[in-house]
Amino acid sequence: MVHKIMGDQKMYFKVSSGVFALVALLHLARVLFGWDAVIGGWMVPMWLSWVALIVAGYLAYSGYTLQK
Repeated sequence: MVHKIMGDQKMYFKVSSGVFALVALLHLARVLFGWDAVIGGWMVPMWLSWVALIVAGYLAYSGYTLQK
């Protein structure tokens, strides 16, 4: 039973770190290419993508290290 729980946790960390890595890469692409982002008519400032890049990158790294 404990082995199954550990396997489930590893899969969770693997999937979540992959999702956060994808989000970080998309924010990096937005910053590099200067893409506009509009949510409900509100123009998202570029500095917010920098913050999201750092946070998502950290969460991806943390998930990757926790799965080991």
